[in-house]
Amino acid sequence: MTRLALLQMTSGVDPAANARLVTDAIAEAAAGGATMLFTPEMTGLVDRDRARAAAVLRSEADDLVLAAARDAAATHGIWLHLGSLALKLPDGKLANRGFVIDAAGAIRARYDKLHLFDVDLPTGESWRESASYTAGEGAVVVDTPLGTLGLSICYDLRFAALYAALSAGGATILSIPAAFTQPTGAAHWHLLQRARAVESAAFVVAAAQTGTHEDGRATYGHSLVVDPWGEVLLDMGTDPGVGFAEIDLARVADVRARVPVLDHRRAIPDVARA
Repeated sequence: MTRLALLQMTSGVDPAANARLVTDAIAEAAAGGATMLFTPEMTGLVDRDRARAAAVLRSEADDLVLAAARDAAATHGIWLHLGSLALKLPDGKLANRGFVIDAAGAIRARYDKLHLFDVDLPTGESWRESASYTAGEGAVVVDTPLGTLGLSICYDLRFAALYAALSAGGATILSIPAAFTQPTGAAHWHLLQRARAVESAAFVVAAAQTGTHEDGRATYGHSLVVDPWGEVLLDMGTDPGVGFAEIDLARVADVRARVPVLDHRRAIPDVARA
């Protein structure tokens, strides 16, 4: 069995305060025996006020949350998936970028969110990520002590083709950090996370934002660990904090032997209208 940890947090508008939460969580995860810690989407900043956010957002090279997380990972000797940060790009737009950081503090992988959340919800909430963010251009897997990790972020969860590509690329564990709204979370969060695990016969680790944030938005919480058979191993509810789960890495091979979905996948031809 291998132990992992998730940070469920209510990120605010001050990156320095969020960095302290992350470094404290890294220390707690390492002390608790975790091999790797996973944090949510927008770990470094949650702020809908674009002018206020613009004053504190930085490039990857200058981001204080990334720097603090790398230092803490090296200090405590633990791997980290920093779910995502909002980072300035040279063209003035932003990247929603996740990082896999090893136990020496080195960046092993980067992933920019592919699918941007441009929706109008029945509650009246309206989101236009594409107004500020540039979408990523490719899928990413990386070898970790937990196995080959496939990277994604939040709204990506709704696009099964991405996870088919990740599992075809060797992923045995899928990370889906998120800041789900409460209405969409209540309707679809558990359903989709379990579906992604079952269709890929892979573990899913989904660290989430939770509660009411300083900028007024509300997120769903319920950080999850799901096994390849769709069993929920951890559901953190709505309280912020660090949670732990034990996973059996041999479980992937066992499930894939029972139902060899990856072997049975076929390319889908163009749809014919009868």
